[in-house]
Amino acid sequence: MTSNDINKTIDVIMIAGKILLENGAETYRVEDTMTRIAAHYGLNNTHSFVVPTAIIFSLSDKSETRLMRIDTRTTDLEKIANTNEISRAIAADTMTLDMAKAALHELDQANLQYPLWLKVLSAGIVSFFFLFMFDGTAVDALPAFLAGSISFLIAEYIQLHTRIKFFSEFAAAIIIALIAQLFVLQLGGGSINKIIIAGVMPLVPGVLITNAIRDLMASHLQAGIVKGVEAGLTAFAIGAGVALCLTIF
Repeated sequence: MTSNDINKTIDVIMIAGKILLENGAETYRVEDTMTRIAAHYGLNNTHSFVVPTAIIFSLSDKSETRLMRIDTRTTDLEKIANTNEISRAIAADTMTLDMAKAALHELDQANLQYPLWLKVLSAGIVSFFFLFMFDGTAVDALPAFLAGSISFLIAEYIQLHTRIKFFSEFAAAIIIALIAQLFVLQLGGGSINKIIIAGVMPLVPGVLITNAIRDLMASHLQAGIVKGVEAGLTAFAIGAGVALCLTIF
């Protein structure tokens, strides 16, 4: 391969890793995808090191080493699936290097998130059904729906303006507890506990916890511990917000 082709290949590898890591893929999956793409183009002696905040890729027999900082992370399984499809197309030789680079760049820039109103509505529906899963009653269905949807909206709004996840989840948990108390104590609702439990379910970092465990099992100890701590901080923020509201009111 020429020097230009090597640089293009590394560009493709780094963009693919960036998309996967930013959108909720496990660390070992990111490294595996990067290594497979490199091997397909004849770069067999490569090293990739991925943590939740950075990607490092190196050619062991070359001087080329790339470092990419990851500042934002979310969950977008569609982007992960599309990146995997591009990776498989590369392996099957149905996509050229230039085509892969253009496709990954377009995917990286694309906004595949659902509109905010749909995510808020979905959060309310999730809380609504979790209420009945926890043996809630019909009288608590409306407050559970409102708690889930309004708290999710508050969390998204604060996250958009502060970029501090702890504060957004802390504020959302306070809103959930306030709604539960309002309906139960003022309007004659059923169970504060079940409304709160149902309301916080859309905020629970399920994907993050799963990825932390899978990374630890795959011997990616640093990434697994970091993700586990992040999930723990999220759980603490939710619990602290609910506890503060119940204590004050």
